[in-house]
Amino acid sequence: MKKKDELIQSYCSIIHYTGLILIMAGVLMLLPLLCLFIWPKEMRLAGGFIAPAGVMLCLGILFWRLFRTRNGQSLDIQQSAVIVVLSWVLVCFFSAWPFMSLQRLDFTQAIFESVSGWTTTGLSVVNVEISSHLILLWRSLMQWAGGAGLAIIMLATIVGPTGPALGIAEGRSQQLVPHVRHSAKMVMMIYMGYAILGVIAYTIAGMDFFDSINHTLAAISTGGFSTKIDSIGHWNSLSIESVTLTLMILGGTNFLTAYLLLHGKIKAASKSGEVRFMVLIMPVCVALLFFLVCTGLYPTLSKSVRVAVFETVTALTTTGFSTVGYGNWNSFGVLVLIVLMLIGGGTCSTAGGIKQYRIYVLYKSLIWELKGFFLPRTAVRENYIWQGGQKDFISETRIRQIGTFLYLYMATYFLGSLIIAATGVSLKNALFEFASALGTVGLSVGVTNPQASPIILWSEVVGMLLGRLEFFVVITGIMKVLGDFRKSVGL
Repeated sequence: MKKKDELIQSYCSIIHYTGLILIMAGVLMLLPLLCLFIWPKEMRLAGGFIAPAGVMLCLGILFWRLFRTRNGQSLDIQQSAVIVVLSWVLVCFFSAWPFMSLQRLDFTQAIFESVSGWTTTGLSVVNVEISSHLILLWRSLMQWAGGAGLAIIMLATIVGPTGPALGIAEGRSQQLVPHVRHSAKMVMMIYMGYAILGVIAYTIAGMDFFDSINHTLAAISTGGFSTKIDSIGHWNSLSIESVTLTLMILGGTNFLTAYLLLHGKIKAASKSGEVRFMVLIMPVCVALLFFLVCTGLYPTLSKSVRVAVFETVTALTTTGFSTVGYGNWNSFGVLVLIVLMLIGGGTCSTAGGIKQYRIYVLYKSLIWELKGFFLPRTAVRENYIWQGGQKDFISETRIRQIGTFLYLYMATYFLGSLIIAATGVSLKNALFEFASALGTVGLSVGVTNPQASPIILWSEVVGMLLGRLEFFVVITGIMKVLGDFRKSVGL
């Protein structure tokens, strides 16, 4: 009976905190209605948001009140994994409602757009040129909230669980300060600061206020949803591209690095292995794209430089904004973008991909292994990298975990690419498109569109969720539920 009571208590906590996240998502879904003060003619569309928001709020309050647990209870990593997976699935499901009722998308397309938004991917099947302001703002808000993370927003804004497990389960393993909730609040303060500065900068650069809000939310979340079919290329403006580049880099940089820079600890931030990796790979890839791709395609030197820089940054930070199409790019240029999308941004940032931290650790482990051949057998080594101004000692277990993650990531990448290729898409385009989906990037060579096969869209939905929640969380959550089900049957 004791085990049964513990199991019941565990799932009461899971449902309780899932309810809090549903309440938060329901409130967020009502925010696009603020557009009605400026565009009152869209009042007829309000029901498409009020209905699903109301269901989420009612369901969330029901979960929160009926399954309330004792205060101060910490969650373990398995419970947190179930909360994260369950809340993301529910929120993505309800967030698809406006796309079905207002955009007339079918179920598959609506789920795809919702998941693409919340995972900050940016691949889209919506025609933005004929979309309402409500829909456009909702897409951007999904990306903004998804970039921060549902769990982090809950920890920072409303009463939530103690302990770091929930943040870890959603990909925020590092804390800015020792206290969990204070750290979450600091992340949100930095994130909000980016948003305010971004809107101001875009407005000064020449965007109208509505576009400034949407593109700022999409840029700092490394999401990439745009209000224009041609994305940032619509404006063909150096100043707008410069603002976008800055916001993309900020969004793709570890919040811990940003925290150090804001406190004037430039030397500590510059020691970070991620920072050094990014500073190295960006100019190398810019040079490769400039000399081997752009100079042969674009009429002026300045245009070639702008394209090389912008497309490198948007791919590496997994933002997905673009200034040009890739239909006339050679295979080398496409390969460079694929590699950048697979690598991704900084850990504990809003970016996706494998993450620069993992790539850097594997690189260092290779160096350590080679050096080990020339050391005495009795030599004692301390292998570490710099992270957040401190030495981060890397154990064999950490390297093994990273290697396992890389194996899962690449196996999923090739399987997803093969599934897309099996629908008749060329292998090159399939590799590009699924790298974009799995890395939560949003760049496209045209495979993802309203006429795309449901097989392609559902493959990318799975890829986007796995890429955003980083495999182990999904696996842990599913195994926890299945294991507990077997236990309950045996009790």
